[in-house]
Amino acid sequence: MINVIARNGVRVPKEDTPDRYITDSESVSVAQSAYYRRRLREGDLLLAKDAPSGDELAANVPDEQTIPAKVKGAK
Repeated sequence: MINVIARNGVRVPKEDTPDRYITDSESVSVAQSAYYRRRLREGDLLLAKDAPSGDELAANVPDEQTIPAKVKGAK
């Protein structure tokens, strides 16, 4: 789980409930799914500074671009 907040002036739909939004008024704890990682990478969501202790550090959020492509010769 990571804590995120929307960029100033942006409302980001939640992954499973698109009629509910993450806003710039308060942070929300969300799963580290591909949807939220993409929204972080695009800049619509920001990592919240007020993450409760025990949560994973922001540095542990994997970036899909770091996943290696298929290795040549592998089947």
